[in-house]
Amino acid sequence: GFSKEDRDTNILRIGFVANLLSRNGVVAITAAISPYQAIRDEVRARSSNFVEVYVKAPLEVCEARDVKGLYAKARAGEIKGFTGIDDPYEEPPNPEIICYTDGESVAESVTKILSKLEELGYI
Repeated sequence: GFSKEDRDTNILRIGFVANLLSRNGVVAITAAISPYQAIRDEVRARSSNFVEVYVKAPLEVCEARDVKGLYAKARAGEIKGFTGIDDPYEEPPNPEIICYTDGESVAESVTKILSKLEELGYI
């Protein structure tokens, strides 16, 4: 669901599994819309190997890429609590990596992530 509680539960679950994998020598890369800073901070505090990648895209770019039509449904009031429409996205103040997807190619973003993971000794 799109409620804050649902999102927080989902992010904690993802973080738990990623941390479990990391403690066993696996590099775990997750992708999630995590709009609230407090829950990102909580997941970071639970993991010694947390690297935050902020995949930054302007709202209009997100809407243009939306193949499911969720933004249109949210704007029409059919979906409540939708990030960027009627629920905020709290930008991370200090992510280790920022990928500017409206100005970088996928290859450039991947290279940026892999370079940082190498620099930190994770790969």
